[in-house]
Amino acid sequence: MRRIHVSALAIALVACWPFASEVRGKGQNVPVVFAPTTGEYATADIRVITPGVVFASGLPDIAAAFTKETGKKVGIVVVGMGTIVEEMTKKTPPPDVIVLPFQLMTTLSLDGGVAPGTFNPLGRTRMGLAVRAGAPKPDISTVEKFAAALKSAKAVMRSNPAGGSMVARVIEQNVIKRPELAGTNSLVSTSGEGGQALARGEGDMALQAICEILPYKEIELVGPLPRELAAWIDMSTAVSARSTNPDASLAFIRYLTRPEATPIWKAKGLERF
Repeated sequence: MRRIHVSALAIALVACWPFASEVRGKGQNVPVVFAPTTGEYATADIRVITPGVVFASGLPDIAAAFTKETGKKVGIVVVGMGTIVEEMTKKTPPPDVIVLPFQLMTTLSLDGGVAPGTFNPLGRTRMGLAVRAGAPKPDISTVEKFAAALKSAKAVMRSNPAGGSMVARVIEQNVIKRPELAGTNSLVSTSGEGGQALARGEGDMALQAICEILPYKEIELVGPLPRELAAWIDMSTAVSARSTNPDASLAFIRYLTRPEATPIWKAKGLERF
């Protein structure tokens, strides 16, 4: 069986910071939206490892409903993508349910890290444009109109890709480096992600994952970026090959992906497939 080289994966599919690390310890003016974990991971009936964007998109809410219906406790840990594969293969106690972008999940599956037949598409995390609450919302329905909107801003805040955020890298590679965006005053946030910087009063627009824009009352979502930019991350979920409770874990995944859960995901920024 082929070994998983975490460093190579991290370089190829640049890591996503844990959402918690972006909302803790950044100063008193930063709104704290989510805790980094929910439930007691070590003692839970079903242990989940997930990137921050899925945690922020309603995973704790759906897990709480699952626990209420079944009595099975769910413990969720948020891990950045730079270390998430290693966590899934080495963490003790081992995870039962894992959440990853398609590319990483495919690699993990080929390397025997996923229980056969449990790989499920979850949803799409789109990047969006935010403005300060109450500010006019520009038309960004086409790449040309989107580019004009960004160029009209005094400063467009975004996360720092050097920190390892997959969201930040998608924004940089698929958006900022487009020739149509040349001349945009795009500033990297020095503290937390781009949406947080805008919420603190820095800049007048921000590019960020939609699920990381919606929680802040200080800013408002204009809308998702034009489809031509392909500014999104496609997520999937599966039962870990190391799971000690595979049947209950598969039941939890079915609960996450059932039609009744779609409104929760949608309201918090994840588009179900």
